[in-house]
Amino acid sequence: MKREIKVAIVEDNAGVREQWTRLLGDAEGFRLVYACADAESALIELPVRCPDVILMDINLPGMTGIECTARLSVSLPKARILMVTVYRDDDNIFKALQAGASGYLLKRSSGDQLLRAINEIMTGGAPMSGEIARRVICSFQRPAPALDSDAELTARETEVLGWVAKGLASKEVADQLGISTRTVSLHLQHIYTKLHVRSRTEAAAKYFGMTTDGGEK
Repeated sequence: MKREIKVAIVEDNAGVREQWTRLLGDAEGFRLVYACADAESALIELPVRCPDVILMDINLPGMTGIECTARLSVSLPKARILMVTVYRDDDNIFKALQAGASGYLLKRSSGDQLLRAINEIMTGGAPMSGEIARRVICSFQRPAPALDSDAELTARETEVLGWVAKGLASKEVADQLGISTRTVSLHLQHIYTKLHVRSRTEAAAKYFGMTTDGGEK
């Protein structure tokens, strides 16, 4: 029997929160474990509830959803955080992804699109609304700043980064390279440090910039 996906909601709009609650309650394979209206409650309750996926709004009372995402990425490293918001500007998109979000949907997305995104994020994907994906791709196509000579990646780190940029999860990268997932994690830590990034998405952006500019591969 397929395991249910445990979902939490952090959304201050009561109508939206209730709509998502009904959607998850009616859909097979999903279980709502917690819903709240502010980041402060989420930081207390979600580490106890251990959701697989967190639906996160940006414009919350008090602490923002972006700051909450950054903190939950530390306390719940295995949870996937899906931003679902009205904001579609580059600044909020990239701040959210840099904070640790694994996907970004606009609130006008349908219920079916939201459920598909939750399933996709659970299999290592990075679901995004079409408009958001176009903005991210455009940012990849901008020239990336050159790396300092003392920050160059090793051949193995470049291999790991290449597979990560293709969307593979750590276990899949490990299988491709014949190494352990712990070794992949160590390589990623070194990559993040050298490239001055905090997430897979930002590291992938740097990778695409490097390959587009004819640099390392």
